[in-house]
Amino acid sequence: MSPRFLPRLVNGPFDDPALYVAFAFEKRALLFDMGDVSRLSSKDILKISHGFVSHTHMDHFCGFDRLLRLCLGREKQLHLYGPEGFLNNLEGKLRAYNWNLVDHYRYPFELIASEITTERIRTRRYACCDKFIPETGMDQLQPFEGVLLQEPSLRVDARILDHGTPCLGFSLAEPVHININKVALDRLALAAGPWLKALKLALYNKEDPNTIIDAPTLHPPGGRQGFRLGDLAEGITRTSPGHKIGYITDAAGHADNHKTIIELIRNADHLFIESAFRINDHHLATSKYHLTAGQAGEIAAHAGVKRYTLFHFSPRYSDEAEMIREEAKQAFTYYSHPKMHK
Repeated sequence: MSPRFLPRLVNGPFDDPALYVAFAFEKRALLFDMGDVSRLSSKDILKISHGFVSHTHMDHFCGFDRLLRLCLGREKQLHLYGPEGFLNNLEGKLRAYNWNLVDHYRYPFELIASEITTERIRTRRYACCDKFIPETGMDQLQPFEGVLLQEPSLRVDARILDHGTPCLGFSLAEPVHININKVALDRLALAAGPWLKALKLALYNKEDPNTIIDAPTLHPPGGRQGFRLGDLAEGITRTSPGHKIGYITDAAGHADNHKTIIELIRNADHLFIESAFRINDHHLATSKYHLTAGQAGEIAAHAGVKRYTLFHFSPRYSDEAEMIREEAKQAFTYYSHPKMHK
C-alpha cells in the first residue's frame, strides 16, 4: 500500500535542517524546521499548513522569512510551533519589517503560533492586516501533554529535549492507513477523484456506516451513484497500520535525552536523526549538546525503527560522510541484536 506521508530532507546532510513532508494526492504538506528552504519551490511552500521548529538557532529558523514572503497577501493560515522563547523570537522577526502597506492586501494572512513549555502550550494569533501585532490578553493556554496537532487522520507529538536550550523532537503518525483498492473500484465502475479523500475522511471520523456517499461513475461517464459508507469501506478500502515518522535534531547525547527520544519515536517507519559528530569526537558532541553517529544508530536500534536517515553533519567532516554513516550502521546493527553480545 502506498504511503500517505512523503518525507524528504530539503538539503544535504551538511546543510541546514528542514524536513518537508508532502501528503500523497493532497495539496498539503508539513515542515519540520526552517533552515535554508530555497530549494523548495513556491508551489511546495504554499502547501505547508503547519511548521514545527525544533529551536530558533539560525540554521533551523532562517527560512521562516521565505515562508512569510510567499504567504503575504494570500488567504491562508500558517500554524507554527516552537519551544520556550519561540513567540518572543518570532515577534522579533516580524518587528524587523515595515508593514505600512498591508491594509491594501486583498486577502488576509494569519500566523497562529504556539510556544511549548513543560507545563503548557501558549498560542498567539498574528494577523497581517493588524501589522502582525498580537491582540493583548488574547493568548490561548492549554496544558502540554505531548500532543501538538490532533486530526482524525494524523497526530504530531513532541518532547522537550536538552540542547543547552529547550529543543523539540517530533513524531508524525496516522492512526491507521486507508488505501483504495483500484481493482475493486474498477469492478464497481467508479471513477477516482476528490470524493475518495472525502470517503477516507468519513472513515477516519468514524461516521455512521449508513451515511450515503455520492460517487462518480465511469458508465455512464459523469454519472453519480449513492453507496452506503459501510459498503464502500468493505468493498473498496483496505486498512493497514498507520505510518510513523520521527524527527530528532540538536539533542545532547545523555541518558535522559536518549530515553525521551526513544519513547517518542518508538517503532517509527522512518526516523530522521542528526549525526553531528563522529564517535571519536564524542567530547565535542558533549560540549556542543549534539549526538554522535554511534548514538544516533544506538537510539534508532533501541527504538525499533524500520529505517533511518542521518542528517545535520558537522562541516568538519566534509570528506567523511560515508564514515559517519558507517559508524551509525555499526551501532544500529550492534544494538539491534543485544543477545549476540552477552
